[in-house]
Amino acid sequence: MTRQFAVVTGASTGIGYHLARICAERGFDLVVAADEPRIHEAARDFQALGARVEAVEADLATAEGVDRLYAAVTAFGQPVDALLANAGRGLGRGFLDQDLDAALKVVETNVSGTIRLIHRIGRDMRARGEGRILITGSIAGFIPGAFQAVYNGTKAFLNSFAFALRNELKETGVSVSCLMPGPTETEFFRRGDLMDSDVGQAKKDDAAKVAEDGFEAMMNEEGDVVSGWKNKMQAALANITPAGLLAEQHRKMAAPGTAKS
Repeated sequence: MTRQFAVVTGASTGIGYHLARICAERGFDLVVAADEPRIHEAARDFQALGARVEAVEADLATAEGVDRLYAAVTAFGQPVDALLANAGRGLGRGFLDQDLDAALKVVETNVSGTIRLIHRIGRDMRARGEGRILITGSIAGFIPGAFQAVYNGTKAFLNSFAFALRNELKETGVSVSCLMPGPTETEFFRRGDLMDSDVGQAKKDDAAKVAEDGFEAMMNEEGDVVSGWKNKMQAALANITPAGLLAEQHRKMAAPGTAKS
């Protein structure tokens, strides 16, 4: 049987790594991308599962990085059956205390790079009349994120964008699903300078389980999935809680120095 073909971004670690691993286990060949050399080691893991894999080390915050990835996808020689747009970046601390370039990098990675890539591959899918897109949003997108203001704002965009794009593509043969995890055990908190916060030190969800939930939602063409019952409850409460109160609750979790001993 011919294996299907998936593109997974942010696949070197965390949720993206496990999404790519599940794809390899379920019969997909892969182009995987990340902005660090570890993507090549991850690709060898996926190859060991029987998949044909091409690794692309590229900064998807830039148009050049997306172009490089898309060129590798085209050179692979198969139409894309599934795009798992997972690449993301976080950043803690108060907005005015952050380096502005670092804050803009969060926007460029999470928003600009994601929509550039989906625009390229999504057009190909629509022209062919089939394909699946999974976007990694977050329950953070429901909450004004004091001390993660830019990150939560980008996830609010992605959550909204996924639902809008899903509606636009109905009856085209292309499905769009949004994975909305809560705090997950990944490199995110260390890289985002959040380890001295309560949320940085708290127990988190298992990345492999979150990825499994996202993959199944994509394959079942579900509109969205919030991974984990506690996160489902938090997402539901966010819809009826005043924004100011949500921001204050987030402050208690994410402000520097709130880590519990």
